[in-house]
Amino acid sequence: MAAKLEEIRNAAERVAASHGLDVVDVELAGPAKERVLRVFLEKNAEGRARLKAEIAAGVEGLPERLAEGKLSVEQLSGVTHEDCAEFSRDFGVLLDVEDLVPGAEYTLEASSPGLDRKLTKPEEFRRFAGCLVKMQTFEPVRNNRHWRGRLQSGDGQIITLDLGGVQQNSKSRKAGVNTVEIALNNVEKAELIPEI
Repeated sequence: MAAKLEEIRNAAERVAASHGLDVVDVELAGPAKERVLRVFLEKNAEGRARLKAEIAAGVEGLPERLAEGKLSVEQLSGVTHEDCAEFSRDFGVLLDVEDLVPGAEYTLEASSPGLDRKLTKPEEFRRFAGCLVKMQTFEPVRNNRHWRGRLQSGDGQIITLDLGGVQQNSKSRKAGVNTVEIALNNVEKAELIPEI
């Protein structure tokens, strides 16, 4: 199934690129007759740069918190309903033509990854430096597997979290540190904490 999911991801990336989008994640879940193929999309780097330029130019109609600077452009996917609908139409045809999802029954969902998006790739940890995150590790770091903090820059192999100003669990408080370094290969899951 992992090989098939990788084929689906590759196909999704091809279609997304033709629409000025990037694929954040792909999930295939559910029992055989109720499977759901979820594709999480965001504007590509050019689309995000265009959105930044619109903010700088004071274009009207932008989300209020974005225009006020309370929300980072990097935290928004910038994907619209129309983007998702166009991607779904084209990707659905490709899935059927190439028969990438075994069996005929599945539901295709295309959406934004949301403000609490998952972080998995080294470039995502660099891109979201300065944002609040929560992480769970495979192996304990300072006797703790659950961390919350502000993501600091990393070298792609090590992630540094600033723990100051974020409520920690009792194990984190007992660690008595202001920052913690976590190896990227030790991160079981990580996601942004929305700051709205």
